[in-house]
Amino acid sequence: MKKKVNFISDELKLKVVQEYLSTDISREELKKKYGFSGNNCIDRWMVKFGLSKPDKEQISIYKSMAKEISKTDKEKELERKVAELEKDLDQERLRSRALDKMIDIAERELKIPIRKKSGTKQ
Repeated sequence: MKKKVNFISDELKLKVVQEYLSTDISREELKKKYGFSGNNCIDRWMVKFGLSKPDKEQISIYKSMAKEISKTDKEKELERKVAELEKDLDQERLRSRALDKMIDIAERELKIPIRKKSGTKQ
């Protein structure tokens, strides 16, 4: 009796391995989902691609790093406020340039001094 041999591409193998490593799906569920058989296929593929399942210590390190990286509500609120202030600053810079341009045009067209000259006494 011959065994049925399924050809599985390297792309699919890598996809299965990455799904196995990044989720809590069991090997049996992955076998059913992708339609392949074999008791240690996923282990061989992990070796082939140089990947390994992280141990409990590595998982705890990743989780603690993720907590440090994740931002608190106060940090998110401050970032939102900074973004709003930067937007307001850009608007004021644009307004200032527009007013300067209007003064330049008025001084040129109407030939009247509007800006205070430096060094003048009041």
